[in-house]
Amino acid sequence: MKPPLRSHADHGEEKKLAPLKKRAQFLLAAKKGGKAAQPGVILQYRLRPPQDDAPPREIRYGLTATRKIGCAVKRNRARRRLRALAKKLLPSHARPGLDYVLIARAATVGRESAALRDDLLRALKSADKNQKNRQARNV
Repeated sequence: MKPPLRSHADHGEEKKLAPLKKRAQFLLAAKKGGKAAQPGVILQYRLRPPQDDAPPREIRYGLTATRKIGCAVKRNRARRRLRALAKKLLPSHARPGLDYVLIARAATVGRESAALRDDLLRALKSADKNQKNRQARNV
């Protein structure tokens, strides 16, 4: 019997998702990090400093939906959709040591699931590429 296949990003260690809980963490991602915008979602990200108390293999993420999206029902639906995508995609496609903030857009509520998934994957790929470029410049 063959062992189960692992994703390319797994490498034997499990990455853990944890929520961003404090407003300051969201603001740091916006101020000090990068941004990748797609039609269905905006992704903000920042590299956590070494002195941060979070475990290095942990991926922290936060969700936000502003009133520009619509009433509370639409904002909650947008956050639910992004939360489900984040739990599904971030463990295998996000880089440990980064904080991510997923910002809902007006299109998030009505966008097809496959298109929203592709938007998040493109944003994660763009964030990974940009973060690698930043680290290369700083070395």
